[in-house]
Amino acid sequence: MKKLLAIILMGGFMMATTAEAKTLVAYFSATGTTAQVAEKLAKATGADLFEIKPEQPYTEADLNWHDSQSRSSVEMNDTSSRPAIANKVENMAQYDTVFIGSPIWWGREPSIIDTFMESYDFSGKKVIPFVTSGSSGIGDTAKNLKALAPNATVDTGKRFSSSVSEEVLADWAKQF
Repeated sequence: MKKLLAIILMGGFMMATTAEAKTLVAYFSATGTTAQVAEKLAKATGADLFEIKPEQPYTEADLNWHDSQSRSSVEMNDTSSRPAIANKVENMAQYDTVFIGSPIWWGREPSIIDTFMESYDFSGKKVIPFVTSGSSGIGDTAKNLKALAPNATVDTGKRFSSSVSEEVLADWAKQF
C-alpha cells in the first residue's frame, strides 16, 4: 500500500512538473519574413513570442549584402561582432524549450543571434533553431548555437519559407 501511494504521489509530481514546462519562440527578423514564421510557430505551439530587436535598427543599406562595407557584411565578416539588443526576455529561467529563429546570412545565423545566445544561461534547455531563406539551408547555425550554449541540448533545426503553414510547423514542433 505504501509503495502504491508513493508511486501515485510521484506520478502526480511528474505531471505537475511537466505542466509547468514553458516554450519560447525568440526571433530576429530583418525584413519581416522570419517574423511571419515565428508568429505561426508560436501560435501552433502555444509558446510565448519574443522579437529580438537590434538597438540600432537595420536599414535597407545595412542589409545590402552586395556591398562589402554594409553593416551586415561587416558584422558577418567579423565572428566576434555582437550587435546590441534593445530588449530582454523577462525571466528566461521559466522556459525549458527555446525556438530561435532568424534569416540565414552568409551560411549562418546573424551576429545578433550570437549576442542573444550569450545574454542568457541556456543550461539544461532545449534550443531549436529555425531559419528562413528562399533557397539557402540552415548552414552552420546549429553548430554555432551549440558552441554558444554548450550546456544546452541544441537540435539541428530546420529551414522554412515564409509560406510555411501553421500545420506544418505544429507537426515539426511536436518532436520537441
